[in-house]
Amino acid sequence: MISSFFLALREGVEATLVIGLLLGALKKTKRDDLSAPLWAGVVAAVIVSILIAVVLHIIGLSLEGAAEPAFEGLIMLFAAGLLTWMIFWMKSHAPTLKSQIESDVHQAAEKNSRRALFGVSFLTVVREGTELAIFLTAAGFAADALQTFTGALLGLAGAVVSGWVLFSSTRRLPLGTFFQVTNVLLILFAAGLFAHGIGELNEIGWVPALIPDLYNLKPILNQKTTVLGQALHAIFGYSDSPSLAQLIAYVGYFAVILAALSFFQNRIMARFSKKKVKA
Repeated sequence: MISSFFLALREGVEATLVIGLLLGALKKTKRDDLSAPLWAGVVAAVIVSILIAVVLHIIGLSLEGAAEPAFEGLIMLFAAGLLTWMIFWMKSHAPTLKSQIESDVHQAAEKNSRRALFGVSFLTVVREGTELAIFLTAAGFAADALQTFTGALLGLAGAVVSGWVLFSSTRRLPLGTFFQVTNVLLILFAAGLFAHGIGELNEIGWVPALIPDLYNLKPILNQKTTVLGQALHAIFGYSDSPSLAQLIAYVGYFAVILAALSFFQNRIMARFSKKKVKA
C-alpha cells in the first residue's frame, strides 16, 4: 500500500502540475474559452489510463502455469525500467517543460484549434496515467491487490489536494524537496521490482537462479506472515529467501543507477559551466 501510495502521489502531482501549466498558458493568452477541449483531453486521458490498468490486470489474472510468472516478471522488469527512465527524463526536461507546454498551447490557441488543445492535454496527461497503470500493475503482483488499490486512491487524493494548495492559495509547496525525496523512493521501488521480476523468471527457468536459496530469513522476518516483512517486500522488494541471481540484480541495479546518475550530473554541470563561460 505504501509503494502504490507514493507512486500514485508522485504521478498525480506531476499530472496536476501539467494541467496547471496548461490552464495557466491558456490564461496568459486570454483564451479561457478554450478550456473545455483541454479538460476533455484530461478526462479522455484518465479513462484511457484506467482501461490500460484494467486490461493489464485482467491479462494477469487470466494466465496460468508458466505464463503467469513470465507475465508478472516481465511487467515488473518493464516497470523498473520505466521508473528509471522517468527519473532521468524529469531531470533533463524539467527546466524546459513549462516553456514547451506553453509554446504548444499558444500555437493551438492562435490557430483556434480545439482539436490541437485536446491533443496537447491528452498526450501530456495520458503519459503520466499510462506510467501509473503499469507501475500499479507491477506493484499489485508484489503485494495485495486491495492494498495496492487503496494506496493508489489515497495517493491520487493527496495529489489533488496538493494541486489545489499549489494553484488556489498563497502557500508554497516545497516541490523541489518533494521530487528529490520521491526520486530516492522511486529508485528503491525500481530496485525491488527489478529483483522481484528476476525472481519470477527464476521460477520458470528463463533466468538461472545460480543458487536458489542463498539464505533463509523466514523464521526471523517472513515476507508473508510478518507486518515488517510484508512492508519491506512491497516497498523495497525484500525477499526472505532470495536466489543469488536476485541479490546480484538488486545490488547491480544500484551500482548501475548510481553510476548513471553521477555521469548525468557531471554532464549537467559541464553544460552549465560552458554556458557560464560564454556569458
